Amino acid sequence: MSAREIENLSYLIDTHCHLDSQSFEDDLNEVIERAFSHNVRKIIIPGADIRTLPKAQAIAHKYEHVYFAAGVHPNDIDLFDMALLQSFAKDKKCIAIGECGLDYYYLPSATIEAEEGDTAQQRLEIKARQKAYFIEQIKLSIALQKPLILHIREASNDAFEILKDFNKAFGVLHCYNADRILLELQERFYYGIGGVCTFKNARRLIEVLPLIPKSRLLLETDAPYLTPHPHRGSRNEPYYIPLIMRQIASVLGMSEEEVCQCSTRNALRLFNI
Repeated sequence: MSAREIENLSYLIDTHCHLDSQSFEDDLNEVIERAFSHNVRKIIIPGADIRTLPKAQAIAHKYEHVYFAAGVHPNDIDLFDMALLQSFAKDKKCIAIGECGLDYYYLPSATIEAEEGDTAQQRLEIKARQKAYFIEQIKLSIALQKPLILHIREASNDAFEILKDFNKAFGVLHCYNADRILLELQERFYYGIGGVCTFKNARRLIEVLPLIPKSRLLLETDAPYLTPHPHRGSRNEPYYIPLIMRQIASVLGMSEEEVCQCSTRNALRLFNI
């Protein structure tokens, strides 16, 4: 790689930041300016809820280096509308489908009887609906040849089985348990690393991190959530990406410049931005 090419990769990309959150309503301009001042030059807003997609779209069109994704989070599928999702997905600044996937964390407890109905049946029904809408979004991603942004929580095995059946699906695992089965998807998927890697209780992620190929590594904040140490308890912002980069460099024995260059190269390649 030439010196010029390396220089062109010497900035950071936040591949998952909810700039459409109400947390940023009052100071969005300042948030983006702070990000730029800390060398974070591109930001991707993931879709999570049909109701917030117009706002994400508007922000992406207002700021040249901000992009958005169109998708429905597994915990928001009650409002799923494929026709509406397709219309957003075809926007020129929509660079991915998601975040979508499976989230079993909030399922009714399997050990406590529900006040009404059968808990086991409720769990099966919710899982079935999540899987169905996940598959719909995978198909949309393949049809438009846009990457998936995946949210997989406490559902690694089911997600793996679904993705195994769609060999043309590709994208990034954003929220996921550090389960090794998901590393088997590395030929088609990237892995987003966020502020969690700085937490004291992130042992599993730290153990898995060296197993992720450097060519599959992305940086993300998930702002305004999951603020990295030492700022936990305050609102997360994209300008904290350097803290995540620093921790990854420390764990992997890389220089910060190497993490910056490889993660930026990976993001540009995946999202075509």
